[in-house]
Amino acid sequence: MHALQYSADKLKLYLLKAIREQGTDTNRVEQRASDQTEELQSQHSIDRFLIPMTLEAAKIKSLPDSAYYIPDFITAEEEERLLQKINSVPLPRWTQLSHRRLQTWPSALTKSNKLLAAPLPAWLVSPIITPRFDALGCFADAPHGAPNHVLINEYQPGQGIMPHEDGAAYYPLVATVSLGAPIVLDIYEKRDPDRPEETYTHDDNSDDDNNNDRQRRKPKFRILQEPRSLLITTKDLYTKYLHGIAERETDEDLGPETISNWDLLGEKDRYAETGRYTRQTRISLTYRDVLQVAKIGNSVKFLTGGMNK
Repeated sequence: MHALQYSADKLKLYLLKAIREQGTDTNRVEQRASDQTEELQSQHSIDRFLIPMTLEAAKIKSLPDSAYYIPDFITAEEEERLLQKINSVPLPRWTQLSHRRLQTWPSALTKSNKLLAAPLPAWLVSPIITPRFDALGCFADAPHGAPNHVLINEYQPGQGIMPHEDGAAYYPLVATVSLGAPIVLDIYEKRDPDRPEETYTHDDNSDDDNNNDRQRRKPKFRILQEPRSLLITTKDLYTKYLHGIAERETDEDLGPETISNWDLLGEKDRYAETGRYTRQTRISLTYRDVLQVAKIGNSVKFLTGGMNK
């Protein structure tokens, strides 16, 4: 994959060269370069950050339009900080479902698929949205220019989610950052559009395990999501296909013929020998842009029936 890798050493050399051209004392130059390097590293963790020059370099070419995969989108240290934040929130923040548990930030959607206006917590913004998503420009065409909603799902071994589509409440782009462990995402073709009961629009805050037909369906494509990776799905892959995670203890048959993003994986050797992976706890951060946003003041006025009039 063609990529730009930001290196602390390379950055320091660049700064040294730039500042020396101004005729500054060498000792002061080296100290200034070190200070600026440390400042930039602390702000954006650029020493280990790998980002494609364009999204096109990360495109999963064997899939319908469009999906992009970037391994090591965040560093191991950033992953650990995110996991600490996720696991330290008050227990009521978690919604326990039969096959997973989740957090919804800043809040769940209303029954009319609106999001009450509120900012995302800072730890979900930096470094993922700023600077990473901003650098990629993946939400540049979204109505709000950035994601305003994050769903955090935790999957224990053996847990999963039924094949579903995210629906019309969101701008048709999903960016998912994986934490903790790998997992396989299955992509399914939709059934006959004249039979709407076979197309399942998912409610983030509920599980539906009553449709055995969906459980038995075989996926058309499979995507292996490694820890710290970013997966973006949009266009036809968002609107014309379903996606889900099978309820199993082990992901098997992992190889270049069965995994659509095999060539983009960061650690394909980990799976190449056995072609399988015994699942561990995996957490996903799903970033989306909710189309309809309601100001809290207007929502309160609606709920109270305009009592102050």
